[in-house]
Amino acid sequence: MTDSGFRLKGSVVTTVLLEIQAFSLNSIIAQLKNKIEQVPHFFNQAPVIIDITKMTQEVTYEELNGLVIAVGELGLGVIGWRCDAQRVPEWRNQLSIPLLPASKTRPINPPAPIVAQEHNADVVVKTVVEERLVPQTTKVIAKPIRSGQQVYAEGDLIILTQVSAGAEVLADGNIHVYGALRGRALAGVKGDTNARIFCKSMEAELVSIAGNFMLSDGLQNIIWKESAQVLLVEDSLEVQSL
Repeated sequence: MTDSGFRLKGSVVTTVLLEIQAFSLNSIIAQLKNKIEQVPHFFNQAPVIIDITKMTQEVTYEELNGLVIAVGELGLGVIGWRCDAQRVPEWRNQLSIPLLPASKTRPINPPAPIVAQEHNADVVVKTVVEERLVPQTTKVIAKPIRSGQQVYAEGDLIILTQVSAGAEVLADGNIHVYGALRGRALAGVKGDTNARIFCKSMEAELVSIAGNFMLSDGLQNIIWKESAQVLLVEDSLEVQSL
């Protein structure tokens, strides 16, 4: 393989999904400002996807483009938008951001098996993993997760100590914190609606299951500084005592 001077790699990034149900620019921006003021460090330069899938009324190019600009002025970065696949507007190509497919319905076409050469052992290993669909293992962290750190697990994530404020833990599956959860915890980041978050002491800045999140102000009204679990019930987060 020739040296191209760069590498293409996949990455996991926490993305805010701004789901619009009724379009009112002033109302949306006012509510978004309120959310940002609660946890400004979480929303600072956060990537955002605008989703108008659930809207029944038509949205014009001018309206959506105005929303993109207004969201950017709040310090967020809009990286794409989504809409109902059956009602894609004719002006879709006029926007400077890409139209993204729905996260749960995008078709995945696995590549044809690679015929590995003897000198390239990496290709052999990767091909075997893809063909056997080896399940992702649980990641166990024994040290505290400090402010500014981010930990991601492709399966379940178990943290034996605390998650400090300003830290972020993410998992495709469940998250278990056997200490105080003071930072941000995002489970089911690839869309697993059955994922859950468990912690010994709920003090989180934010919790999220499959993109549905709740901030600390909402958590304090339900359970605070007690053992808890977070789960998704009919597209709504529930926080329950353990």
